[in-house]
Amino acid sequence: MTTRPPAMAGRFYEKSASLLQQQLNDWCSPPVTHRGVIRALIVPHAGYIYSGEVAAKAYCQLQAKNIKKVILIGPSHRYAFHGCAVPNSRYFSTPLGNVSIDTQSIDNLIKIDDIKVSDQVHAQEHCLEVQLPFLQTCLHHFTVLPLLTSDISSINVARIINDLWQQEDTLLVISSDLSHFHPYVDAQCIDQNTCSTIERFEPSLTAEQACGSTGINALLLLAKKRGYQLTRMELKNSGDTAGDKERVVGYVSYLISEIQ
Repeated sequence: MTTRPPAMAGRFYEKSASLLQQQLNDWCSPPVTHRGVIRALIVPHAGYIYSGEVAAKAYCQLQAKNIKKVILIGPSHRYAFHGCAVPNSRYFSTPLGNVSIDTQSIDNLIKIDDIKVSDQVHAQEHCLEVQLPFLQTCLHHFTVLPLLTSDISSINVARIINDLWQQEDTLLVISSDLSHFHPYVDAQCIDQNTCSTIERFEPSLTAEQACGSTGINALLLLAKKRGYQLTRMELKNSGDTAGDKERVVGYVSYLISEIQ
């Protein structure tokens, strides 16, 4: 499969290119206020009506940044396997067009035992796809390296991406929601504690705290070592946006940047 077609258009976000672009333009219109060199984001991956505006709080700060490569990491929701999965596809498609895959990096990664090549694993996965329209709106010409994690330690993920995530034109995006299906007040407490752990650069998150905990922990390992800073942009849950307050899902967005 040369091009992975959009699986979530019309489900997690608008299928119409014009409606989708208008929504993203509205969300990403605030002026850039963060002046540092942004090296990474942590952003949620639910349907846009639930978490889109939380994600946009971080994405809007990318405008005018000189980013050419994006390493995109999220948890596999449908398949369990050892290691990380990369696609064989050359493009990921959304209603806004095609995004080129960083095939050169994939060619280098497949020499690693922890890397699995599978279009099947990526075909129906939402956690990476929902990030692409934001990237297409806020960046210009870029490639993406999509990595889905399953049975792998955060230490090994950090080892895999360390050399790839060196230059200032390379952005790391970690796709993760927070707690799932707790009552509203309980979720607020759980998610606040999770954010406190993140902000202490403690790579100890569990899947119950954040479904993308492996990617977040890997990021924290590298960000602490490099002396980066974290800026929380938004913390909400589905009870604040488009859901009831009986069983909510938590969302947070962060900027990770070089200290000026």
